[in-house]
Amino acid sequence: MKNVVTIAAAASLLALGACSQSPAENAAENLEANAEMQADNLEDAADNATTEAGEDALENQADATRDAADAKAEDLTTNDADANLANGM
Repeated sequence: MKNVVTIAAAASLLALGACSQSPAENAAENLEANAEMQADNLEDAADNATTEAGEDALENQADATRDAADAKAEDLTTNDADANLANGM
């Protein structure tokens, strides 16, 4: 149920925020929202881990997912379009 609420909240915020943003900003927000949902799922899995090491590994993976999305989103919104083409965007 927690994931459903998170997904619904993210979708509604994206819909409201999309009105006055550039395509790059919209893409960056979508990227961050997807990463946040993935990280939340990893943290939920960490809560159900059977070992402390498994829990730590999943928590670290959630943090890395968020960090990578933040870096990619910043790249989308701060660099010129030609630089973004080199990154697959």
